[in-house]
Parts: sequence; C-alpha cells; structure tokens
Amino acid sequence: MICRKSDSESILIAADYIRRGKVVVLPTDTVYGFSGIVDGRHYSYHTDRQINRIKEADEGKHLIQLISKPDDVKKYTRDVIPDELWAKWPGPLTIIVHTFEKDGNFATTAFRCPDDQWLRDLIARCGAPIYSTSVNKSGSPVLSSVSEIKSVFGKDVALIVDDGDKKSSVPSTIVSIEEDGSVKLIRQGAVKLS
Repeated sequence: MICRKSDSESILIAADYIRRGKVVVLPTDTVYGFSGIVDGRHYSYHTDRQINRIKEADEGKHLIQLISKPDDVKKYTRDVIPDELWAKWPGPLTIIVHTFEKDGNFATTAFRCPDDQWLRDLIARCGAPIYSTSVNKSGSPVLSSVSEIKSVFGKDVALIVDDGDKKSSVPSTIVSIEEDGSVKLIRQGAVKLS
C-alpha cells in the first residue's frame, strides 16, 4: 500500500501498520528508511530481523532507533550527552550510547531524534521507538525515488509513505559516546560538528 505523507490520515495509517509489527518505508528528515516497532514490554515482533532480511544484511546488524523527543534517550542510558550534541536534536544526528541489557551487562544502541514533526508525532503515536535504516540492499546505493522503492521493495513492505523524491538527501552524522565520556565521529553526514 502507498499513502501520501500529506494525507490527513497518514500518521494513523502508518502507526497502525507499525504497531502490528509490519515493516514500512517512511520519509525521514534525511533519506527514506525501512521502519518497524522496537520490541519492548508490549511488543516482540523482531522487526529488526525482518528489515535485515529485506536488506539482505547480517541478521545481527544493529539498526538506529528513532525517538519522538530528545529526552526520551534518558530512558535507555546514563551516558552524559554533551551540550554540543543536545543542540543538534531534533536533527540528522545519530548518537550511540551505552544501554542496559536484561542480564545487567552493557550494550550500545544508536538513537536519533529526527527533525520532522510528522515523524516525531508518528513515533509518539506508536508508543515506542521505531527502527530506521536506509532503503537499499546491503552494500548498494540508497534508493531516493518512490518509484524505485516500490519497484524493488513493494512486495517486501506493508506500506510506503510517499513524500516525493529525496535525490539530494544526505544520511545522518553518527557519533558514539565512548566509555570515558568523549565523543567519537563514526560517520560524517548531514550535521557538521566542530
């Protein structure tokens, strides 16, 4: 199914698919992304595995989690995020932080609060973070036009939300908070850091 982002019901439609554990394609403030609900207390759909299968990526590949507001990251980490990074959210900046696992050990998770009100409202309506990763086969160029996305992945996803082509879009910048609290640049993208 395809709906336009500008349709008045687009958030309700997309949230319904996502809450039911379906993989969808959403426009972000950077590129189009595969998305699905992040498992938690109320969900166990493993949409990250579904997305990695569609992308033909390693099953264990970690995906960025989109959150609806910057402070939401504090639910998952005790890392101190420097003011310079806080100032870039909402925006095309992904921050990898240390998160707690059920067994008490630490893992790392990449979070981003996108600079798109429609998308943040959608995430809030889902009641949990949503995964996001570029629309492409692993190792291949990112698809930027809805017609290409439909042609290649239309049978693999439940919904494509059309916001026009995104030909000149740049992916997010990725940084990690190291164990000593320093910030390490992982990928230079849309946000320039001093």
